Amino acid sequence: MDFHEVRFPTALSFGSAGGPERRTEIVSLSNGFEERNSPWAQSRRRYDAGLGMQSLDDLSEVFAFFEARRGQLFGFRWKDWTDFKSCLPSESFGPRDQRFGTGDGAQKVFPLIKNYRSGDFVYERVISKPLAGRVAVALAGDVLQEGVHYDVDYTTGLLSFYVPPPLDAILTAGFEFDVPARFDTDRIEASSGAFAAGEIPSIPVVEVRV
Repeated sequence: MDFHEVRFPTALSFGSAGGPERRTEIVSLSNGFEERNSPWAQSRRRYDAGLGMQSLDDLSEVFAFFEARRGQLFGFRWKDWTDFKSCLPSESFGPRDQRFGTGDGAQKVFPLIKNYRSGDFVYERVISKPLAGRVAVALAGDVLQEGVHYDVDYTTGLLSFYVPPPLDAILTAGFEFDVPARFDTDRIEASSGAFAAGEIPSIPVVEVRV
């Protein structure tokens, strides 16, 4: 996949707006009931980076980043300031934040998972772009050491244990992560006069599957 392991400037993504979206197909029946179905197993995030621009220097930095990505051609890492940790944004992540698997005595490779729980319902989000050095893992509550007990592929989010976790052992992790994204346009329109007058250009960014 055409993806650059480089992060959109975090100071400029801080003021952006966006969040998750779903695609739901709704069919209204003649009796007034509905049939609802979603073709997406995973949600998708969308953002507007233009809202984070505060100066012409900011625009210049974004233009350089846009050109280096060739517009929509190459993906990049994006920090979602509202959702970038395995815990609450105000807390510090820890090795017991999120359950991401259960040992069976044979499997050694697991994807990192963030769980979104509401009542009895849980959505499991696969995390594919964790931050290097910002992953902590525990096996059955015991904290493990990276490079001794496991390795993390920070380009895919896959965690590989040196020894398969034993049967029924609960695997948990804490982490910080980015969203794999790309520009959702091949054109950015901006003018110095309009920007000075408070007109902010739209710079759409959308999550990609990797």
